[in-house]
Amino acid sequence: MHEVAEFVKKVMTNMEEVIVGKQDVVKLVLVSLLCKGHLLIEDVPGMGKTMLVRTLAKSLGCTFNRIQFTPDLMPSDVTGVSIFNQKTTEFEFRSGPVMAQLILADEINRASPKTQASLLECMEEGQITVDGVTHRLPSPFLVLATQNPVEHHGTFPLPEAQMDRFIMRTRLGYPSYNEEIQILQRLERKHPIEAIKQVVDAKQLLAMQEKVHQVNVESSILDYIVKIVLATREHPEVTLGASPRGSLSLLRTAKAHAAIERRKYVLPDDVKILAQSTLAHRIILKPEAVYRGYTQDRIVEEILDTVQVAL
Repeated sequence: MHEVAEFVKKVMTNMEEVIVGKQDVVKLVLVSLLCKGHLLIEDVPGMGKTMLVRTLAKSLGCTFNRIQFTPDLMPSDVTGVSIFNQKTTEFEFRSGPVMAQLILADEINRASPKTQASLLECMEEGQITVDGVTHRLPSPFLVLATQNPVEHHGTFPLPEAQMDRFIMRTRLGYPSYNEEIQILQRLERKHPIEAIKQVVDAKQLLAMQEKVHQVNVESSILDYIVKIVLATREHPEVTLGASPRGSLSLLRTAKAHAAIERRKYVLPDDVKILAQSTLAHRIILKPEAVYRGYTQDRIVEEILDTVQVAL
């Protein structure tokens, strides 16, 4: 898996010219990319969520579109629309911004549920259907969505079906003192994103995605993954646990992480590292559990402390 590790190192090094002190988050983004999975970035405004996605797009050289989600955005504004051509007397499809390899769904929770639902088919099946006609999306195809978790006015919470489409959820978090000083120094005269260049291309990315499929997974690891996911459904503080898609997501991300670490096999540590990012957003807590201070992340931590790997 040397090629995968070198690919990731090259992209991470380039992105770190703009994104300061967030190596773990950048690594999670690249894990999601290698698994052909979509990522939800959740944090307060001004933390660099949009900049992270823009930097990734410039590094990869993939076609990139940004969709600013607002309450008045319609599904056709995302997927496209069929327009009648009077000269040919036929309908012509005019594709929407979703017809690109890398999509930034900015502030996704500001759009209505109807517009949010326009992404469901895109994210799961890699296609869109407009007026009964199906159109394939380009490959690779990745949605990186952002949302503000603390602002509720004018927002629509993502439904369970939408949350389940995201292979992982991550947060950037506040920078440390030294990191913030470094950010100010870099941005004092010119934004560093203007200087970074493409370091890989879409063809290389597709090849690395295929390499990840070659990572071996022992039956004991599969047993460990399933036990963790079952525990989310059986936890007394949980109303709804992770779905089978959650199990598959944890498996895929663990394989990608192993490849990045130059291994052809998955270890329990790969599963532990990615369990919280992969499963927490799929869990729905009981109202009384929220009142008692439980969080989705805490539930996953408790499960990881109790579920053992079969030897």
